[in-house]
Amino acid sequence: MSKINWLKTLNWTDEQLEDLRYIGYAYIRQGKYDIGIAFYEALNVLEADNAYDAQTLGALYLEINQPAKAMKLFDKALKIEADHAPTLLNMCKALFMLGRKDEALKLANILKNEPSIYVSNVAKALLLAYG
Repeated sequence: MSKINWLKTLNWTDEQLEDLRYIGYAYIRQGKYDIGIAFYEALNVLEADNAYDAQTLGALYLEINQPAKAMKLFDKALKIEADHAPTLLNMCKALFMLGRKDEALKLANILKNEPSIYVSNVAKALLLAYG
């Protein structure tokens, strides 16, 4: 059975996808995660090979304390774009939430050396909190 190409079926353009992404992100900025999740779930169907959308949806699941769902999305995002530091950082947080401390500490130790100040600082904070 072949997968349906929803973008082609709906005759949507990249601009329409970006509009959907922008509106979903606007709800996230307002703290309306349930609405943001609906938008990013749709985006994950419409453009299944987009690492940003998968990572964002995973981060939203972390925000509502569903780390197992988040992990699946982080795995998906990393298959699309390997070594994406923000995704790895969120994966680290999910591992801590799931009680997989040893794996999380190992990942945090790697991420503390990231060039991104934000990623390295959060990784160091996680090491201080859980180490």
